[in-house]
Amino acid sequence: MSPRLPVFPLGTVLFPGLVLPLHIFEERYRELVRHLVALPDDTPREFGVVAIRRGWEAPLSTAPGASAPAADVSLHEVGCTAELRQVTELPDGRYDIVTVGRRRFRLNDVDTDSQPYLTGEVEWLPEPDGQEDLADLLAPRVLSVFRRYLRLMRADGASDDTLDLAEVSEQLPEDPTVLSHLVAATAALTVEDRQRLLAADDTATRLRAELRLLNREAALLGRVRAVPVPLAELAVPISAN
Repeated sequence: MSPRLPVFPLGTVLFPGLVLPLHIFEERYRELVRHLVALPDDTPREFGVVAIRRGWEAPLSTAPGASAPAADVSLHEVGCTAELRQVTELPDGRYDIVTVGRRRFRLNDVDTDSQPYLTGEVEWLPEPDGQEDLADLLAPRVLSVFRRYLRLMRADGASDDTLDLAEVSEQLPEDPTVLSHLVAATAALTVEDRQRLLAADDTATRLRAELRLLNREAALLGRVRAVPVPLAELAVPISAN
């Protein structure tokens, strides 16, 4: 029998080993946190994080006895479990939680009725064996390009919601699989790019795709910095019609 997981749709992609803090305010997800906290100590306290492909989640009514409307959302097929590591309950019943990505899965179906929150039947996606030698060859190349990319990002100025790039560059792992997940989560990529990396069949495939993406992004950053706009072009007056 396939395992079932609580499913948490988000507008982002979670990768194994990466930290994901969440602020829980909707009642259905408060119920999910209470469910996880109540599990026996030897039971994994994890739920599935799946990126939203399109649409949004319909808010649930908080009226007693109200039924849950269907979520108007389309989800990607591959997600990652989030393991609950820290829970802080706020006075009004909301939660601040800290989770860590644990393992990838494929979402085979979604149940909107049995629980206040979504649940899904999943298939685990372990990293397959067979291309370790190729991954070992690709990892140093990805490391080199990623370091260059981080230097360009720092010079360009990182936004407040970006991971501390200096800290990341000092703690880059050598393990190919861990590196592939960190690069995918840290680089300034679209949700679609990150989703494709999460769904990659193996580490070597993910690293090869990251090498292409990082070279593209580094080239764009290099061109933007190397060809400044002349000041005269910034001073063209607006014509009045």
